Amino acid sequence: MEERKQKEIEHYDAGAKRQMKEQGGDFEGFNPSVLGSYRFLYKIAAPLVAGKKVLDYGCGNGVHSGFLAEHAKEVIGIDLSEGSLEIARKMYKLQVASFKLQFLKMDCEQLEFADQSFDAVFDGGTFSSLDFEKAIGEITRVLRPHGTLIGIETFGHNPFANAKRVVNRITGKRTAWAASHIVTAKEIALLRRYFTVVEVRYFHLVSLFAFPFLALPGGNCMLQFAQRIDVLLFALPLLRKYAFKVVFVCKHPQRPV
Repeated sequence: MEERKQKEIEHYDAGAKRQMKEQGGDFEGFNPSVLGSYRFLYKIAAPLVAGKKVLDYGCGNGVHSGFLAEHAKEVIGIDLSEGSLEIARKMYKLQVASFKLQFLKMDCEQLEFADQSFDAVFDGGTFSSLDFEKAIGEITRVLRPHGTLIGIETFGHNPFANAKRVVNRITGKRTAWAASHIVTAKEIALLRRYFTVVEVRYFHLVSLFAFPFLALPGGNCMLQFAQRIDVLLFALPLLRKYAFKVVFVCKHPQRPV
């Protein structure tokens, strides 16, 4: 196994151990439902996965798996972190695979599924831990001809977020690989080579600065107000590059041209 992958596994396994003591959200204690970006993601994903066979790609501790299972016919979550998968199985009381929802240890860059196995692939923010082009190649391989990739990723152009990323790498909150492989406009352009239709929405510019105050009284109100300002700001295409999060829907996989 490549050294970079081993370091990612070690990082997320360590995070899983910490989460065993403090349940909720991901292993940093983050609840995605408080952010408008994730609420929008769930809103558009629900009809796209309804009644479908879905791959929860890089599922981690299963933070999004329950939502997917509420709507899909079948959900398979995959990840290389056995510690994270253990939490996911316990969260949903699954010690062995079930038809509706199962969790498998698997490399996202080398999927062990046959071609055209899934109707939809859901990405909850995994690409920074991966070789993007290898990942997209595998995703399009296992998607059916009218399949859909639905995802949310951190966007890599905001200078304030990038500065914090440097600090996170130094303090061990992020691996060096993940900190330097955040999705950018380059990766969005690559998606357009692999899918006939790519729709992108941008989130969190002013509201990015409300994140540190969410645990304080009035913090959520501050966030909601800032997100309303963001809607107005992102009407200007020049500002979209500086979004903190992007939500994308990619339809109809194709061979890159």
